[in-house]
Amino acid sequence: MDLIELKDIYKTYHIGDMDVPVLKGVSLRIAKGELIALMGSSGSGKSTLMNILGCLDRPTSGEYWLNQREVGQLSADERALLRNRTMGFVFQSFNLLPRASALENVSMPLSYATGNISDREARKRAVEILTRVGLKERIDHEPSQLSGGQQQRVAIARALINRPPVLFADEPTGNLDSHTSGEVLKMFQQLNQEDGITIILVTHDPLVAKHARRVIRICDGLILGDSESSCEQPGEKTGEQTARVGDLSESAPGGA
Repeated sequence: MDLIELKDIYKTYHIGDMDVPVLKGVSLRIAKGELIALMGSSGSGKSTLMNILGCLDRPTSGEYWLNQREVGQLSADERALLRNRTMGFVFQSFNLLPRASALENVSMPLSYATGNISDREARKRAVEILTRVGLKERIDHEPSQLSGGQQQRVAIARALINRPPVLFADEPTGNLDSHTSGEVLKMFQQLNQEDGITIILVTHDPLVAKHARRVIRICDGLILGDSESSCEQPGEKTGEQTARVGDLSESAPGGA
Protein backbone atom coordinates (compact mmCIF):
# COMPACT_ATOMS: atom_id res chain seq x y z
CA MET A 1 0.00 0.00 0.00
CA ASP A 2 1.34 3.44 -0.92
CA LEU A 3 2.16 5.72 1.99
CA ILE A 4 3.23 8.60 -0.26
CA GLU A 5 2.24 9.51 -3.79
CA LEU A 6 3.46 12.59 -5.66
CA LYS A 7 1.73 13.57 -8.89
CA ASP A 8 3.50 15.99 -11.24
CA ILE A 9 5.05 18.14 -8.50
CA TYR A 10 6.52 21.50 -9.51
CA LYS A 11 8.26 23.96 -7.22
CA THR A 12 9.29 27.42 -8.35
CA TYR A 13 10.86 30.04 -6.11
CA HIS A 14 10.29 33.72 -6.81
CA ILE A 15 13.44 35.73 -6.18
CA GLY A 16 12.91 39.39 -6.94
CA ASP A 17 11.72 39.56 -10.55
CA MET A 18 13.03 36.10 -11.32
CA ASP A 19 11.30 32.73 -11.25
CA VAL A 20 13.66 29.90 -10.32
CA PRO A 21 12.23 26.44 -11.12
CA VAL A 22 13.63 23.76 -8.82
CA LEU A 23 11.29 20.79 -9.26
CA LYS A 24 9.98 20.25 -12.77
CA GLY A 25 7.29 17.60 -12.67
CA VAL A 26 8.20 14.95 -10.08
CA SER A 27 5.97 11.90 -9.72
CA LEU A 28 6.74 8.96 -7.42
CA ARG A 29 5.24 6.47 -5.02
CA ILE A 30 6.63 5.24 -1.71
CA ALA A 31 5.13 2.25 0.04
CA LYS A 32 4.85 1.80 3.79
CA GLY A 33 7.98 0.27 5.30
CA GLU A 34 10.39 1.19 2.50
CA LEU A 35 13.98 2.31 3.08
CA ILE A 36 14.78 4.78 0.32
CA ALA A 37 17.77 6.90 -0.63
CA LEU A 38 16.94 10.14 -2.40
CA MET A 39 20.26 10.84 -4.09
CA GLY A 40 21.49 13.86 -6.02
CA SER A 41 24.26 16.41 -6.14
CA SER A 42 24.06 19.88 -4.65
CA GLY A 43 21.44 21.90 -6.51
CA SER A 44 19.68 18.83 -7.88
CA GLY A 45 16.43 19.57 -6.04
CA LYS A 46 16.67 16.74 -3.51
CA SER A 47 16.44 19.01 -0.46
CA THR A 48 13.47 20.85 -1.93
CA LEU A 49 11.80 17.52 -2.60
CA MET A 50 12.49 16.39 0.97
CA ASN A 51 11.02 19.64 2.31
CA ILE A 52 7.82 18.98 0.38
CA LEU A 53 7.69 15.32 1.43
CA GLY A 54 8.31 16.39 5.03
CA CYS A 55 5.58 19.06 4.90
CA LEU A 56 8.17 21.78 5.53
CA ASP A 57 7.15 23.47 2.26
CA ARG A 58 4.34 23.34 -0.29
CA PRO A 59 4.58 22.59 -4.00
CA THR A 60 3.79 25.31 -6.50
CA SER A 61 1.56 22.82 -8.32
CA GLY A 62 0.83 19.12 -8.35
CA GLU A 63 -0.60 16.74 -5.76
CA TYR A 64 0.97 15.24 -2.65
CA TRP A 65 -0.99 12.36 -1.14
CA LEU A 66 0.02 11.05 2.29
CA ASN A 67 -1.95 8.12 3.70
CA GLN A 68 -4.58 8.72 1.02
CA ARG A 69 -5.03 12.36 2.03
CA GLU A 70 -4.06 15.25 -0.27
CA VAL A 71 -1.73 17.38 1.86
CA GLY A 72 0.19 19.43 -0.70
CA GLN A 73 -1.74 22.64 -0.14
CA LEU A 74 -2.25 22.52 3.63
CA SER A 75 -1.68 25.69 5.61
CA ALA A 76 1.49 26.16 7.67
CA ASP A 77 -0.37 25.28 10.90
CA GLU A 78 -1.92 22.18 9.35
CA ARG A 79 1.47 21.04 8.05
CA ALA A 80 3.02 21.56 11.49
CA LEU A 81 0.34 19.40 13.12
CA LEU A 82 0.80 16.68 10.50
CA ARG A 83 4.59 16.69 10.97
CA ASN A 84 4.23 16.39 14.72
CA ARG A 85 1.95 13.38 14.40
CA THR A 86 3.57 11.43 11.59
CA MET A 87 7.17 12.48 10.90
CA GLY A 88 10.61 12.53 12.47
CA PHE A 89 13.67 14.38 11.16
CA VAL A 90 17.41 13.83 11.49
CA PHE A 91 19.84 16.36 10.02
CA GLN A 92 23.55 16.63 9.31
CA SER A 93 24.00 19.14 12.12
CA PHE A 94 22.62 17.51 15.23
CA ASN A 95 20.66 20.60 16.37
CA LEU A 96 20.80 19.64 20.04
CA LEU A 97 20.26 22.13 22.85
CA PRO A 98 23.80 22.64 24.20
CA ARG A 99 22.84 23.08 27.88
CA ALA A 100 20.29 20.28 27.97
CA SER A 101 21.01 16.65 28.77
CA ALA A 102 20.46 13.85 26.27
CA LEU A 103 17.28 12.97 28.16
CA GLU A 104 15.99 16.55 27.98
CA ASN A 105 16.84 16.87 24.28
CA VAL A 106 15.02 13.65 23.44
CA SER A 107 11.91 14.36 25.49
CA MET A 108 11.55 17.97 24.25
CA PRO A 109 9.23 17.17 21.27
CA LEU A 110 6.71 15.63 23.67
CA SER A 111 6.03 19.10 25.08
CA TYR A 112 4.62 20.04 21.67
CA ALA A 113 2.70 16.81 21.16
CA THR A 114 -1.06 16.71 21.02
CA GLY A 115 -2.55 14.95 24.01
CA ASN A 116 -1.43 15.16 27.59
CA ILE A 117 1.76 13.27 28.41
CA SER A 118 2.92 13.43 32.00
CA ASP A 119 6.51 14.27 32.88
CA ARG A 120 6.88 10.74 34.24
CA GLU A 121 5.67 9.16 31.00
CA ALA A 122 7.86 11.51 28.91
CA ARG A 123 10.94 10.53 30.92
CA LYS A 124 10.08 6.83 30.71
CA ARG A 125 9.67 6.99 26.94
CA ALA A 126 12.90 9.00 26.48
CA VAL A 127 14.91 6.57 28.62
CA GLU A 128 13.54 3.62 26.64
CA ILE A 129 14.52 5.15 23.30
CA LEU A 130 17.97 6.26 24.50
CA THR A 131 18.54 2.73 25.80
CA ARG A 132 17.45 1.35 22.43
CA VAL A 133 20.09 3.41 20.61
CA GLY A 134 22.80 2.41 23.08
CA LEU A 135 22.96 5.52 25.28
CA LYS A 136 21.57 4.22 28.55
CA GLU A 137 24.69 5.35 30.42
CA ARG A 138 24.70 8.80 28.76
CA ILE A 139 21.21 10.09 29.48
CA ASP A 140 22.43 12.85 31.81
CA HIS A 141 25.28 14.00 29.55
CA GLU A 142 25.14 17.28 27.65
CA PRO A 143 26.11 17.36 23.95
CA SER A 144 29.61 18.68 24.70
CA GLN A 145 30.22 15.51 26.73
CA LEU A 146 29.26 13.22 23.84
CA SER A 147 31.09 12.16 20.70
CA GLY A 148 29.73 13.10 17.28
CA GLY A 149 28.20 9.68 16.79
CA GLN A 150 26.58 9.76 20.22
CA GLN A 151 25.11 13.19 19.48
CA GLN A 152 23.64 11.86 16.24
CA ARG A 153 22.11 8.97 18.14
CA VAL A 154 20.51 11.45 20.53
CA ALA A 155 19.13 13.24 17.48
CA ILE A 156 17.76 9.95 16.12
CA ALA A 157 16.17 9.15 19.48
CA ARG A 158 14.59 12.61 19.53
CA ALA A 159 13.18 12.03 16.04
CA LEU A 160 11.60 8.77 17.24
CA ILE A 161 10.10 10.01 20.51
CA ASN A 162 6.65 10.66 18.99
CA ARG A 163 6.72 7.21 17.36
CA PRO A 164 6.41 8.53 13.80
CA PRO A 165 5.71 6.15 10.91
CA VAL A 166 8.04 8.18 8.63
CA LEU A 167 11.62 9.25 9.32
CA PHE A 168 13.56 11.69 7.12
CA ALA A 169 17.36 11.78 7.41
CA ASP A 170 19.03 14.66 5.53
CA GLU A 171 22.76 13.93 5.05
CA PRO A 172 22.75 12.25 8.50
CA THR A 173 26.39 11.12 8.31
CA GLY A 174 27.88 14.32 6.89
CA ASN A 175 29.63 15.23 10.15
CA LEU A 176 30.76 11.71 11.06
CA ASP A 177 33.81 9.61 10.30
CA SER A 178 33.39 6.60 8.01
CA HIS A 179 33.26 3.98 10.78
CA THR A 180 30.66 5.91 12.77
CA SER A 181 28.71 6.63 9.60
CA GLY A 182 28.44 2.91 8.93
CA GLU A 183 27.10 2.22 12.42
CA VAL A 184 24.50 4.99 12.16
CA LEU A 185 23.35 3.71 8.77
CA LYS A 186 23.06 0.18 10.18
CA MET A 187 20.86 1.67 12.89
CA PHE A 188 18.52 3.10 10.26
CA GLN A 189 18.35 -0.30 8.57
CA GLN A 190 17.47 -2.01 11.85
CA LEU A 191 14.80 0.57 12.71
CA ASN A 192 13.31 -0.02 9.28
CA GLN A 193 13.38 -3.81 9.58
CA GLU A 194 12.43 -4.20 13.23
CA ASP A 195 9.88 -1.39 13.58
CA GLY A 196 8.62 -1.02 10.02
CA ILE A 197 9.43 2.69 9.95
CA THR A 198 9.49 4.19 6.47
CA ILE A 199 12.91 5.87 6.14
CA ILE A 200 13.97 8.35 3.48
CA LEU A 201 17.71 9.09 3.38
CA VAL A 202 18.63 12.28 1.51
CA THR A 203 22.23 12.14 0.33
CA HIS A 204 24.75 12.96 -2.38
CA ASP A 205 26.93 9.99 -1.38
CA PRO A 206 26.61 6.63 -3.21
CA LEU A 207 28.13 4.88 -0.17
CA VAL A 208 25.25 6.12 1.95
CA ALA A 209 22.70 5.27 -0.75
CA LYS A 210 23.89 1.65 -0.89
CA HIS A 211 22.41 1.11 2.58
CA ALA A 212 18.91 1.72 1.21
CA ARG A 213 16.71 -0.83 -0.50
CA ARG A 214 15.70 1.59 -3.24
CA VAL A 215 17.58 4.52 -4.75
CA ILE A 216 15.79 7.46 -6.39
CA ARG A 217 18.20 9.66 -8.35
CA ILE A 218 17.31 13.29 -8.95
CA CYS A 219 19.07 15.82 -11.20
CA ASP A 220 18.01 19.31 -12.27
CA GLY A 221 14.61 18.88 -10.64
CA LEU A 222 13.74 15.66 -12.43
CA ILE A 223 13.89 12.01 -11.39
CA LEU A 224 16.45 10.31 -13.61
CA GLY A 225 16.47 6.86 -12.00
CA ASP A 226 14.50 4.72 -9.58
CA SER A 227 15.94 1.30 -8.87
CA GLU A 228 16.31 -1.34 -6.20
CA SER A 229 19.60 -1.41 -4.34
CA SER A 230 21.59 -4.50 -3.39
CA CYS A 231 22.07 -3.08 0.08
CA GLU A 232 24.10 -4.75 2.79
CA GLN A 233 21.81 -5.98 5.54
CA PRO A 234 22.33 -5.55 9.29
CA GLY A 235 24.20 -8.50 10.70
CA GLU A 236 26.12 -9.28 7.50
CA LYS A 237 29.88 -9.32 7.77
CA THR A 238 32.01 -6.90 5.80
CA GLY A 239 35.33 -7.55 7.48
CA GLU A 240 33.82 -7.19 10.95
CA GLN A 241 30.56 -8.17 12.63
CA THR A 242 27.87 -5.50 12.57
CA ALA A 243 26.57 -4.46 15.99
CA ARG A 244 22.89 -4.30 16.84
CA VAL A 245 21.30 -0.94 17.64
CA GLY A 246 21.63 -1.23 21.40
CA ASP A 247 25.14 -2.66 21.28
CA LEU A 248 27.00 0.10 19.45
CA SER A 249 30.20 1.18 21.15
CA GLU A 250 29.92 4.24 23.35
CA SER A 251 33.52 4.55 24.33
CA ALA A 252 35.46 5.07 21.11
CA PRO A 253 36.38 8.72 20.47
CA GLY A 254 34.20 10.06 17.68
CA GLY A 255 32.33 6.75 17.63
CA ALA A 256 28.63 6.25 17.28
